[in-house]
Amino acid sequence: MHLPKGIIFDFDGVLVDTEWAIYQSWVQLYAREGQEISIATYAPCLGAGYSHWNPASHLEELTGRQYDWDKETPARQAVLEAALASSGLMEGALELLDWSAEQGIGLTVASSSSRRWVQGWLERLGVYDRFTGVFTRTDGYPVKPDPALFEAARLCMGLPREACLIVEDSENGTIAARNAGIPCVAIPNRMTAQSDFSRASYQCSSLSALLAQLKNAC
Repeated sequence: MHLPKGIIFDFDGVLVDTEWAIYQSWVQLYAREGQEISIATYAPCLGAGYSHWNPASHLEELTGRQYDWDKETPARQAVLEAALASSGLMEGALELLDWSAEQGIGLTVASSSSRRWVQGWLERLGVYDRFTGVFTRTDGYPVKPDPALFEAARLCMGLPREACLIVEDSENGTIAARNAGIPCVAIPNRMTAQSDFSRASYQCSSLSALLAQLKNAC
């Protein structure tokens, strides 16, 4: 693995383990309606949000009902927030951020989630100011696998593609990285363990393992 001059982090499932709780909030809603939703069915949302496939629309198709999403969404969000109340950064994340800063490596975030969600979490965990730029869906960028978010993050650091490294956990994210022409390391989690990461340049088991490899590249 090469030593990058800039690292572009995905957010959900990479810096904070949010994806499982998001998925479980849908599992609970589906169960209330006598339905099931598997990880395989939900997988198109990973790394892309609900732009390509929407679990709300799918539930309506399964039940033949229309739901009051102005009521259902805040209720599901409350379940989600409660599940994540005590969450912190992923294992190895703070150490990787600290080491990268010591090495003069630029840091950015590029996420298909909303700015409210991503920036809110980064501020809550006290690391928002660590990043040169944070780029999200609600800043006007198309979601992954479109490469626009990664391109914006790269340009923010003023680096060529080959000098950057993207850290992703989803298939949609690795496709976006390939589309952007930027090297990418995939770090699977319990939501993405069965995903196709053939487009990633590297794979690691955790951020701690990634840090070890980067140190070896010095």
